[in-house]
Amino acid sequence: RSSDLNPIETYLLGSCASDRNIVLYDMRQAAPLKKVILEMRSNSLCWNPMEAFVFTVANEDYNLYTFDMRFLDTPTKVHMDHVSAVLDVDYSPTGKEFVSASFDKSIRIFPVDKGHSREVYHTKRMQHVISVKWSSDNKYILCGSDEMNIRIWKANASEKLGVLAPRERAALQYHQKLKEKFQHHPQIKRISRHRHLPKAIYSQMKEQRVMKEARRRKEVNHRRHSKPGSVPFTAEIGRA
Repeated sequence: RSSDLNPIETYLLGSCASDRNIVLYDMRQAAPLKKVILEMRSNSLCWNPMEAFVFTVANEDYNLYTFDMRFLDTPTKVHMDHVSAVLDVDYSPTGKEFVSASFDKSIRIFPVDKGHSREVYHTKRMQHVISVKWSSDNKYILCGSDEMNIRIWKANASEKLGVLAPRERAALQYHQKLKEKFQHHPQIKRISRHRHLPKAIYSQMKEQRVMKEARRRKEVNHRRHSKPGSVPFTAEIGRA
């Protein structure tokens, strides 16, 4: 379904197949290098442009998984928040963030080391988002959706584009430092994390939380009424 060449080690090729496999190839050899099978099918794969061994896959189970190719047994991070199949993923030139496109009619920006998105973009007219790309200057994100439109978004929604006067630049830097200084204050944290979501996505997220809590409660009850040690603890990161 998807393949991507490693931008650093150019002989490495990663591919996703319809049979749920993620296969890594060394193009200097005839046989596959490594292989991992997930619970559901992966739609897209993208290598981190700054870390040669790290790649992220977009999966049908609403999540994205970041792997280190040296340790494919478990993903290093599971990125959640989408409420439908994730169709495409692309890294920023800095390698610190990536953007994902989903069937739920939204795109999200994730820090590589965080499990939840820092930004979500959506419009009333935008349909299922099929593909997404991060521009090489690290300023824009382009996405293509089902209604045959290409949209351009700012990578940092609040960033002012164009030429800035010295006083304006100083004021923006001062405001940014204030945000960083008080980022752990409960009210500031709430404001910085708040994002408006369409009603459909909001209700689906609420439903998923209920389902996840029910699964957790069932597992706890199963463990409580079973022989000690017979029901192992499985972290979310190990369920892929």
